[in-house]
Amino acid sequence: MDELISAAWLRRLIALVMLAGLVILGALVLDPFIVPVVWAAILGFVTWPGYEWLRRKWGGGSVLAALAMTIVVSAAVIVPLAWLAVVVRLELVHAYGETQRVLAGGELPPALLKLPWVGDALRDLSARVAEDPHALGAALRRVADRSFEQIAHLAGGVSREAAKLLLTVVSLFFVYRDGARVAGQLAAALEQVLGPRVRNYLRAIGQTVKAVVYGLVLAALVQGVLVGIGYWVAGVGAPVFLAALTTVCGLIPFAAPTIWVCVTAWLLIGGNTVAGVGLLIWGGVVMGWTDHIVRPFLISREAQIPFLVVLFGVLGGLAAFGLVGLFVGPVILAVLLAIWREWQHEVTTTGTSGRPG
Repeated sequence: MDELISAAWLRRLIALVMLAGLVILGALVLDPFIVPVVWAAILGFVTWPGYEWLRRKWGGGSVLAALAMTIVVSAAVIVPLAWLAVVVRLELVHAYGETQRVLAGGELPPALLKLPWVGDALRDLSARVAEDPHALGAALRRVADRSFEQIAHLAGGVSREAAKLLLTVVSLFFVYRDGARVAGQLAAALEQVLGPRVRNYLRAIGQTVKAVVYGLVLAALVQGVLVGIGYWVAGVGAPVFLAALTTVCGLIPFAAPTIWVCVTAWLLIGGNTVAGVGLLIWGGVVMGWTDHIVRPFLISREAQIPFLVVLFGVLGGLAAFGLVGLFVGPVILAVLLAIWREWQHEVTTTGTSGRPG
C-alpha cells in the first residue's frame, strides 16, 4: 500500500516538474510578444464599447467589427504619429537654420553667455560659426560620430518598437474577435483557484485601467494641447515639437512642468519678458488645473482607489516595466488594495458576527 502511494506521489511530482518546465519554456518563447499583447489588451478594453456597438449594428458580425475597429484604432494612433514625425522634422530643420543664424550673428542672450561652462562653449562655437557657416554642421557631425554606437542602438530600438507596434495591431484584431471568450475562460479558471472573490479583483483591474487611461492619457493630451497653444502664441520655435514633448512628459505625473519651465526661462533669458511672463502665467494655470483638479477627479471617478496609490503605481511601474508599466503598476497596486479591503471586510464581519449580543 505504501509503495502504491509513493508511486502515485512520484508520478504527480514528475508531472508537476514537467508542467513547470513547459510553463518556463512557454514564457521564454512568448517573452518578445508579452508587451504587444498587453498593449493590445489595454487598447481593446478601453475601446470595447465601440466594438460592441459595431457588432450590434452589423448583426453580430464579430470578424467584420473586429477588423473595422482595428483599422480605426490603428489609424487613430499611427496617423497622428506619422504627422507628428513630419512636423517635428520640419521644425528641427528650421531650428537648425535659426540656431546657425543666431550663432553667426552673435545674437546670443547676454544672460546665457554668463552661465558657467555653457557661456564659454557658446562663445567659442559662435566665433567658429561666424568664420565658417558650416562649423555648426561639422560640430554636430563630430558629436554624431562619437555617439555612433548610441545612434545605432537608438535606430535598432526604433525598428524594434515598429515591429512591436505591428504585433500590437495584429494582436488587437484577435483581442476584439476572441477577447470576450478568452476573458470568460480566464475568469472561470481563476475562480476555480481563488473562488468568487476573483470577480472583485477583475473589477478592480478594469476600473484601474480606465482610471489610468482617462486620468493620465487624457489629462496629458489636454496639457500638451493647451500649453502648446501657449508656446505658439509666445512665438517659441518648434511649438509642435515642444507640445508633443510636453504631452509625453505629461504621462508621468508632475513631469510636464519641466519642459514648460525651461521654455519660459529661455524666453526670459532671451529678453522676451512679455512672452515669458505670459507663458509662465498660462502654463501655471494649465498645469495646476490639469494636475490638481482634472487628473485626480478623473482617477477618483473611475477607480475607487486613492490618487496617491495610482501615482506610486505609475512611477514604480514605469521604472520596473517601461512604458507599459504606466498601466501595469497601478493595476498591481489596485489588486493588492482590493485584497486588503476584502481581508479587512472579512475581519470586520467575523468580529461583528462573533461578538456576543
